[in-house]
Amino acid sequence: MPRSPFQLAVCAEMVFRSLPIVERVKRIAGLGFMVEIWDWTRHDIAALAATGASFSSMTGYVTGRLADKEGAEELLKTARQSIPVAKQLGIPRLNLHGTGLGEGGLPVKPSFFVTGDMWAQAVDTLRRIADLGEEHGVTFVLENLNAAVDHPGVPFGRAEDCLALVAAVNRPSLKLMLDLYHAQIGEGNLIALLERALPHIGEIQVADVPGRCEPGTGEINYPNIARALVKLGYRGPVGLEAFASGDDVVALTRFREAFSPA
Repeated sequence: MPRSPFQLAVCAEMVFRSLPIVERVKRIAGLGFMVEIWDWTRHDIAALAATGASFSSMTGYVTGRLADKEGAEELLKTARQSIPVAKQLGIPRLNLHGTGLGEGGLPVKPSFFVTGDMWAQAVDTLRRIADLGEEHGVTFVLENLNAAVDHPGVPFGRAEDCLALVAAVNRPSLKLMLDLYHAQIGEGNLIALLERALPHIGEIQVADVPGRCEPGTGEINYPNIARALVKLGYRGPVGLEAFASGDDVVALTRFREAFSPA
């Protein structure tokens, strides 16, 4: 089995989907990966903890938004509620988006234009989120999302937007969840993006384009991405947030091979 220089994780929401979530977590952990989950309110947290799996990240809020005062208060409230769950599971990174996502990943409150006032409010909200992270010893990570295919109307969805917000706050308790699948759809030029974002990256997520399946099924040369990350000195978490194109174990093997550069 190839050895990866990265901390490899797999999203339990997207593989082994015929199994209950606890069994998915066991399968993923049994194959030697860390585990990622989304909305913790949908899961039996005690049962997940009892699996003994190592968890990498989870959604770090339930409802709320970055760019308006009411939404910010809701985001802070539900982020605070998420922290004890993260502690119970040993999860170090809590994921955020520009706005709450509903059914099918669509924004609960879409914003197709972002004003200067919205930018200022988002920075203020994230500073308060960073305070919360420092207080409780966790790291919040802001994820980029593509608007062209999966999340139309999501504000601050571009990787460059998320990077600008995280850099403006510039605190160790707020990092970037850089999703290369979303970045390829919205922006491309991934290695240059990694170079710019490196000081602010908390975790990297991957899937291929098109199709959102494992590396090797689309247009992204993930072995080259892995080699570039090694050269840049990155040794942190890389999470597979992708569907299996066929057999789940084969998909996870392909992921490991892509991120185990010779």
